[in-house]
Amino acid sequence: MNPTTPSESSGSGMPPAAIEGTLPTVLAPMQDVTTLPFMKVIARCGSPDIFFTEYFRVYPHSSLEKHILASITANGTDRPVIAQVLGNSLPDIRRITALLQRHPVAGIDLNVGCPAPKIYKNKAGGGLLADLPLLDRILETLRESITETRFSVKIRLGFDSFEPFEPVLDLIRKHRVDFVTIHARTVREMYRGEPHYEFIAKACSCLDIPVIANGNLSSPAKAIRIARETGAAGVMIGRDAIRNPWIFRQIREATQGMEPFQPRLADVRTYIDWIYMANPGRPDATERARVSHLKKFVNFIGQGVDPEGRFVKTMRRAENSTDFFRVCDHFLIEGGRDAEPFPMEPYAGVVARPNCE
Repeated sequence: MNPTTPSESSGSGMPPAAIEGTLPTVLAPMQDVTTLPFMKVIARCGSPDIFFTEYFRVYPHSSLEKHILASITANGTDRPVIAQVLGNSLPDIRRITALLQRHPVAGIDLNVGCPAPKIYKNKAGGGLLADLPLLDRILETLRESITETRFSVKIRLGFDSFEPFEPVLDLIRKHRVDFVTIHARTVREMYRGEPHYEFIAKACSCLDIPVIANGNLSSPAKAIRIARETGAAGVMIGRDAIRNPWIFRQIREATQGMEPFQPRLADVRTYIDWIYMANPGRPDATERARVSHLKKFVNFIGQGVDPEGRFVKTMRRAENSTDFFRVCDHFLIEGGRDAEPFPMEPYAGVVARPNCE
């Protein structure tokens, strides 16, 4: 059965793993990253069990953005796709969720974690964790409106403290959310420091719905360990899947008792080509704009190329595709580097600038 048909997607809980007995994996929603072209690139490396879209912005007179909708209607990966929404206008939440349920979505998810200041200052995303009465009304509206598919929520531990965490879990119970994803940091913590995974364990112990762990699951071994230690029903991976697009395949193989696939730097070079070819940009996009867009991804990939970060620093200076790919060839192919293994964990101290999960 197609995993996004209404007869299957309307069930409670979370969509099952593609292979029974393996740890369910999810590609995190990342704005301007988890587009249809990127989903297809990830699928070539080994699909997650579930895809999430970028968030649909919900506000008066908003519509379903065509490029995001395409990641549902033209997905072609044979994996369920969950549509994420972001906003706080109750009438428009009803309207957008009604529109989404006309399409083959495996669920509708509310973003209650985005840490971007331009979002949370407008009481959306992570800003809802600072206004629980508003969050209560939004969850009530969504529970009433979502009748043909799953209803899920992606949260953080709180806005600037852990104080809201238990009250938010109470709201999740109250409004019969089907499953929840928890990024184990506060909004103010952004992506800094080690996540507080003990709060995921706490949620797993007191909720009777699946809980998905999220936040700095940087390798297959770590993702499997955190799921085991917390009791999480699955793992959601974002920025580390940009760096290592084989991570979902590796987790699946490891949980089957197989040796996980070990990519080489030559595989990384091919992956960069796939991203470039999959994202032609607007017809009027300049070459420099295309290269700049590609750097958004390669910033993360570079965390696993060399421990000194020389590749990242050199790549960032390239202004055209010729120079950019010359840098890639030098660090990934030449001098026998193509046969070197690409590490499962990023190198410590090599920082990727963009924060997009």
